[in-house]
Amino acid sequence: MSIQPYPLHFKPEFKERVWGGRALEKFGFDVPAGAIGEGWMIADHPNGVSHVTNGALAGKGLDEIRELVGASWFGTKGGGSSNGRFPLLIKLLDCNDDLSIQVHPNDEYEGLPKGELGKTEMWYVLDAKPDAKIIYGLKPGVDRTEMARAIEEGRIMDSLQEVSVKAGDTFYIPAGTVHALCAGVVVAEIQQNSDTTYRLYDYNRPGLDGKPRELHIEDSLNVTAYEDSGAARMDTAGAKPGKWLTLANSPYFKTDKGIVNGQWTLSTSTDSFVIVIVCEGSGSISWASGLVDAKAGDCFLLPANLGTYTLDGSMTVLRSLVP
Repeated sequence: MSIQPYPLHFKPEFKERVWGGRALEKFGFDVPAGAIGEGWMIADHPNGVSHVTNGALAGKGLDEIRELVGASWFGTKGGGSSNGRFPLLIKLLDCNDDLSIQVHPNDEYEGLPKGELGKTEMWYVLDAKPDAKIIYGLKPGVDRTEMARAIEEGRIMDSLQEVSVKAGDTFYIPAGTVHALCAGVVVAEIQQNSDTTYRLYDYNRPGLDGKPRELHIEDSLNVTAYEDSGAARMDTAGAKPGKWLTLANSPYFKTDKGIVNGQWTLSTSTDSFVIVIVCEGSGSISWASGLVDAKAGDCFLLPANLGTYTLDGSMTVLRSLVP
C-alpha cells in the first residue's frame, strides 16, 4: 500500500482503574465515565489498540497499520519486537489513588504469559500535588528472604523507599525494580509493549468488581532485582530550548526532553520511528507536505521515512525512539 509518510495522531484507548480519576480530561480528551487511570496513547497490544485520527490512515488501528505500510515506516530497529508487534506502548496515567506495589519481569523470565514481553519503562511527571510521592525501589540491604518475611508479616512498606516527586521529574524503571505511583500524580509512561504486572501488595482494597485484586507473590519475589536494578531518576529543570536532554537510554527506548521555543527543524532516520509526546504548551509539527497542530497531551508517531520535520510554537516535548 503506497501512502506518503506523515505524523500519525491517535485516539487514546482509555482504561478504568480502581486508582484512576478524571485528570486526563484536562488535556481535552473525551474521557469516558468512571475512574479512568490510563490512556493508551500509542498502543498495539491484545489488551488495547489505538486508532489514527488524521490523514489517509484515519480510523485504522496501529496493528493494521503495521501490516499495511511495512518496515519502512517503523525503521530497521523499530520495525517490531520479538512478539511481532509495535515495540513500545505509550500511556498517560492519572493516579487519583495509590497504585499497587508492583514489579515487572524481564524478557527472559520463564513465567511470562504466552506472547508477552518483559517490561522496562520510564515515567515523566506531568503534574504532581505538593505532597506527592512514589515508591521507588527497595531499601538498602533488603534481600529476597527479608522481603518475603515482610510480606508474610504484613509490613512490606518497611522494605520500600518513598520518593517525593514534582512536575518535570523523570524515573527510569528497568524490569525488576519494585515501584508504585501514588495519589496525586499524572505521568507520561514510555515502556516496552507489555501488559504484565506482578502485584506484591494492594492495600487490601477491592477492585472495580468489588473483589480483592489478585496478588502475585511468588512471581514478584522471583523477578525482583535485589541488588541494583539500574533504576535512575533526574530533575529535568535544566532542559534548554533547542537542545535534547537525554532522560533514559535503555536497550528498548531512548527518550529525550526538549523545549520548543519557535521553530526547531529536525529529521527522522531510517533506524527508527520517533514518538513525540507534548507535555506542555502548544504548537505544530510540519513536514514536506503538511502541518498538524499539537497541544499538551497529544502523542504523535513520526514514521522513520518522514525525513525533515519542524516543531514550532511554545512546547515541552518528549522524543522517544528505538536505539
